[in-house]
Amino acid sequence: MSELTAVILAAGKGTRMKSALPKVLHKAGGKPMLGHVLTAAKEAGAKRNIVVTGFGGDEVEKVFAASAEFVTQAEQLGTGHAVLQTKPLLGNESGTVMVLCGDTPLLTGELLKQLYEEHEKSQAKATVLTAIMPDATGYGRVIRAADGTVEKIVEHKDATEEERAVKEVNSGIYCFETTALFAALAKVTNDNAQGEYYLPDVLGILKGEGEKIWAVATDDYELTLGINSRAQLAAAEKILRRRKNEELMAAGVTLMDPDTTFIDTEVQIGQDTVIYPFTWIEGKSVIGSNCELGPSCRLQNVVVGNHVSGQFTYAHDAKIDDGVILGQFVHIRPDSHLAEGVKIGNFVEVKNSTVGKGSKLPHLSYIGDCDMGSGVNMGCGTITVNYDGKKKFRTIIGDDAFVGCNSNLVAPVTVENGAYIGAGSTITKDVPQGALGIARARQTNLQEWRDKRK
Repeated sequence: MSELTAVILAAGKGTRMKSALPKVLHKAGGKPMLGHVLTAAKEAGAKRNIVVTGFGGDEVEKVFAASAEFVTQAEQLGTGHAVLQTKPLLGNESGTVMVLCGDTPLLTGELLKQLYEEHEKSQAKATVLTAIMPDATGYGRVIRAADGTVEKIVEHKDATEEERAVKEVNSGIYCFETTALFAALAKVTNDNAQGEYYLPDVLGILKGEGEKIWAVATDDYELTLGINSRAQLAAAEKILRRRKNEELMAAGVTLMDPDTTFIDTEVQIGQDTVIYPFTWIEGKSVIGSNCELGPSCRLQNVVVGNHVSGQFTYAHDAKIDDGVILGQFVHIRPDSHLAEGVKIGNFVEVKNSTVGKGSKLPHLSYIGDCDMGSGVNMGCGTITVNYDGKKKFRTIIGDDAFVGCNSNLVAPVTVENGAYIGAGSTITKDVPQGALGIARARQTNLQEWRDKRK
């Protein structure tokens, strides 16, 4: 097979999105639309991805710098003009060019591979991907000859009643023999109401030269849907999440209520994990096996081990090892690592900290910028005081230390292995190994105080 290059059209502003963000950067299933298209192209066998940018091109290039090459369409003069901008990169190349749209996040690598393989097998100069639409109103109809080749593509407004009865429509996705593509693009004119150069005109030019034009149809028209509005984006989001949920359930993950479980497309979850309703798992999160998460958890870019349980938890950009228990209303912030067997109770926040194996943070604590050993018990209401108004400092707590309730550890400070902190203490100096640190005023009882108030 000839080498495949994908050209992705991503220059449009997307005025119906009503957004300052380039349309192709709007996310569906936790990933920019263009990212879905690039992934599908790679899975189909594309060796190069060339993205044609326009509005917001710098932003698009910044996001996908490692995934594609870029050319600029300074003026949006039509799809044919957009593809023509790739001529400096592809004009002297051979092989196959697959033209895709950057706003079609529902495409799959499997479908594009089928298009590519059938294009090669047919030996056509151009092959169009078509879809069978239940309601084809407004779409360009694909009219085939008796031998199955494409006779023409006719727009809805120009179609006869017989042609309008055809349900096969043009998806706007094509494969071209590279040399034939650029030769035909040189002949495309802008003699139309919009004054633009249209890529579908290439098919008519090649047909007029006696070349074979083929078509590959998909029964699943959803795969080819383009996104032009927020409502359409929401519809695509729902489809992607449904797909992901079905994929996970087929792999042995239990979703108690798929309709209220929201999992991004790149998330990985192990077998026999149970996800309760109203749970969001986002980004590049990886969840182990035999976990119980939810209800109402939100995990973003979190690596979670096996046998972890959590409910009403928000964790992001953190690592949670095997057997961790997360209580209600817990916030695990970036750069935190909870080691095996850590137990966290209710209303606890952990930030930029390591919590050692088997340590316990029962409830009502803030643990920030802390290096905590194993087997530590943090009493209720303990705070690591990490900020002096200008700089952040770290607290170090050794193995098997015991910190009493309602204690403040004012960083920088070290509590060594096996040390104890008396309840209600504000610790500003290091506590040696095995020692008891107490920092509180001696109690005074005022006799007859109540009577004096009267």
